[in-house]
Amino acid sequence: MPIHADTLKSERDRLKDALRELETEQRKLDTELKKLRQKEIRTKREIEALSTLITMQDPEPTGEDAT
Repeated sequence: MPIHADTLKSERDRLKDALRELETEQRKLDTELKKLRQKEIRTKREIEALSTLITMQDPEPTGEDAT
């Protein structure tokens, strides 16, 4: 049974449409991932800054204080 050119063209067009949708979704996900990475970086910096402030507020005991 031969496959008609119109059937092949129709399938090709359907696959092209599906691929465009996938590419659009991928771009959206890439953008969201970038936003989440930036949020992660900001949060890590905040933690580091707070840790530094805590260290400055609560210094480790020195020679006389240690005994």
